[in-house]
Amino acid sequence: MGAEQLKVVSTGIPARLDRLPWSRFHWRIVVGLGTVWILDGIEVTIVGAIAPRMTERGSGIDLTAADIGTAAAVYVAGACAGALIFGQLTDRHGRKKLFMITLALYVVATVATAFSFAPWYLYLFRFLTGMGIGGEYAAINSAIDELIPARNRGQVDLTINGSFWAGSALGSAAALVLLSDLLPTDIGWRLAFGLGGLLGIGIMIVRRHVPESPRWLFIHGREKEAERIVGTIETEVRAETGRELTPPHGAITVRQRRAIPFREIAEVAIKRYPRRTILGLALFIGQAFLYNAVTFDLGTMLHTFFGVASGAVPYFMVVFAFGNFLGPLLLGRLFDTVGRVPMISGTYLGSAALAVVLALLLMNGGLTAVSFVALVALTFFVASAGASSAYLTVSEIFPMETRALAIALFYAVGTGIGGITGPLVFGEFIATGSMTLVAVGFLIGAAAMALGGIAELAFGVRAEQQSLEHIAKPLTAE
Repeated sequence: MGAEQLKVVSTGIPARLDRLPWSRFHWRIVVGLGTVWILDGIEVTIVGAIAPRMTERGSGIDLTAADIGTAAAVYVAGACAGALIFGQLTDRHGRKKLFMITLALYVVATVATAFSFAPWYLYLFRFLTGMGIGGEYAAINSAIDELIPARNRGQVDLTINGSFWAGSALGSAAALVLLSDLLPTDIGWRLAFGLGGLLGIGIMIVRRHVPESPRWLFIHGREKEAERIVGTIETEVRAETGRELTPPHGAITVRQRRAIPFREIAEVAIKRYPRRTILGLALFIGQAFLYNAVTFDLGTMLHTFFGVASGAVPYFMVVFAFGNFLGPLLLGRLFDTVGRVPMISGTYLGSAALAVVLALLLMNGGLTAVSFVALVALTFFVASAGASSAYLTVSEIFPMETRALAIALFYAVGTGIGGITGPLVFGEFIATGSMTLVAVGFLIGAAAMALGGIAELAFGVRAEQQSLEHIAKPLTAE
């Protein structure tokens, strides 16, 4: 933890970071930290697409369709567990140490999955892969928010979280090759897992050059290291722009601490920020229900109700993923300019309204496969910006000492409640063969999103272009 003694320090580091113009340093943060969501998108989509191949004779592993469902549930459970475990460690031991550990865990576990020979072995390494990804959510979002200037934070956060869907589109395209007759039945699915590991190693090489969060360092008694890192960044930016930086405004005084007990962190969420806690839960549960339900079951809906052949499903998934990626990319800037409350409530309520339209058209039987996917893509173009803003919200409205754990907690609870019930409800409705019941499923999803939008209107925080320390005062602040 360093040899510096703990004391009360006054620092301008947050203001110095927030006043920096956009530079190559910030692009390095985006590439080194943000590209992991592309990797996650590729991973989830390819695994979903190749799952049927793993149940075929000659696949090299004896799996049933039920085993595939169990593996998906185990992956989600691992992500929830990883988020909670690594979230606490990220707040305690630093952003960089943990985002290197979680990526390493992901790489090792996903490569090990390629050698699966029995269900139990697959479950074990899908759980560990999920742990790595869940830990990434906590470590990465907290590090990005603490290194990106306040005026750019909303757009960068939304675009990075939305890049999952760029990976999903790439994964769908890759699945067409991996499922083709060019590869033996027992090789294609193994290559899919190996590909994830290879990409992860590439990201790790870039990530080595991302510094520890100076905000985390000065609170944990390492202010000299924090000053050195910020000084290096400022020197690099001056050299790149060829001009002097504007003077920073404002300093913060903190009483340094090595660690903050979990009990104290929990009390902060419940006692000091109860309205923000309700907001975070509403946003996460709403998006997790709708997203997991449709993402896991879209292929089944297309096949069951619109007669789309399983080999053609990836083409429709590319359209779905593309709509999801464009939402945060095109709307992200508005979250910094128009503001958090109008944009978050607008995207949640807007996607809820579109889901209701979709449900009514399904009940009337007025949709073809193409028009169904087009309307789903439009709904999720809006919903994706809202879903990405849920991560942005919980990462900026709680004190710095609790940031990673707050992300982890809301992700785990939201995914645990909405992410599991959504696919279960839709799966049961699809199994009945009733288009009307599937429409009811979309209405339930619309209600969940609408509740998130209403919570934002009631409890939303105007965090646009505000310093993180202004939005939520650090627990260690004097």
